[in-house]
Amino acid sequence: MTDLASPAEFVKLLDIQFDERSSNRVRGSIAADERHHQPWGLVHGGLYTTAIETFATTGAYEAVKDEGQQAVGVSNVTDFLRPHRTGRLNVLALPIQQGRTQQLWQVEIRRPEDDKLVARGQVRLQNVEPRT
Repeated sequence: MTDLASPAEFVKLLDIQFDERSSNRVRGSIAADERHHQPWGLVHGGLYTTAIETFATTGAYEAVKDEGQQAVGVSNVTDFLRPHRTGRLNVLALPIQQGRTQQLWQVEIRRPEDDKLVARGQVRLQNVEPRT
């Protein structure tokens, strides 16, 4: 994920906006609208899982890029806390632990109008050498 200016189509669907990207904090927002609904008119949980993975991986990459490494997710646990129908959601990712070989990040997704938690997740990532 070195080229954040040209994301994959899958990530484009989230309409991610990064406001801050660093090795110790990633903040921004995602779209959550009819494009992301499950058949019953609510935002699909897969949107939250994808956003959590994307924000955690972005921060983890920032933490290891200067060593010539990449960070790849090995575990993603997402809790869906309240339903949401439409409107951008705020996302904040913070590291819990950053080691030589692994990192653990926590991510929260909140409604901007009342700051209520919609979903939260935790992603464990492995620091690896890029394939050539």
